[in-house]
Amino acid sequence: MPYDDSGWRNFGRLGANRSPENVRGGQALGAAMEEALSRQIREGGIRSPVTTNRGLNARLNYLDSDAGRQAMADAGIDVTPRTMKKWFDGTQQPLPANKEKIDTAYWNLRTERFLNNLGAFKQHLNNRGRGTSIEIHPINQDLVDEPARRRNLMGEQAHRFLPNVRYIWDDAVDAMREGDSEKLEEIWDDVIADLDSDWGAYTYVSYVGLGA
Repeated sequence: MPYDDSGWRNFGRLGANRSPENVRGGQALGAAMEEALSRQIREGGIRSPVTTNRGLNARLNYLDSDAGRQAMADAGIDVTPRTMKKWFDGTQQPLPANKEKIDTAYWNLRTERFLNNLGAFKQHLNNRGRGTSIEIHPINQDLVDEPARRRNLMGEQAHRFLPNVRYIWDDAVDAMREGDSEKLEEIWDDVIADLDSDWGAYTYVSYVGLGA
């Protein structure tokens, strides 16, 4: 597993690619941003279950629009306009099966709106100029040939933590949305450049997590 300043050019020759979690850093960064986005969608959503009056009414209020009615139809809700009006008015309770579909429609529409406007996610990661922390785990060397294992990438001390990563997030979110793996790799190179002289050892990683 030769090392040089541009990364591990011969990655996998000695077994590092036998562990499926070992991936390019840009790929891991993209996955971490998708996880953070999913978390933001979930944690900022309606917390009360749809089985409660509060949770049901909150979802119906969110869905009370043309886009919301379309989301409900896409979720498989097939009732008359009169019945749906009663739901929105609060004069009739949906059946349990339809409550589940209302819940699905709510989350689908919320997710769609987030994905169509990622400005809020960029703001979230930029964190008013303070940036977002990044946790980096080195490659898993369990399946690497024993003589080729790098001692400096073993143990908890090999996990790296960057507390305030700034200036990359607008471009990174755009690259994630567009599926631009080359751009994500360029951004990842900028991230690990802030590490010490062994930065190239983190060209491939087993995990990247965001503090967002």
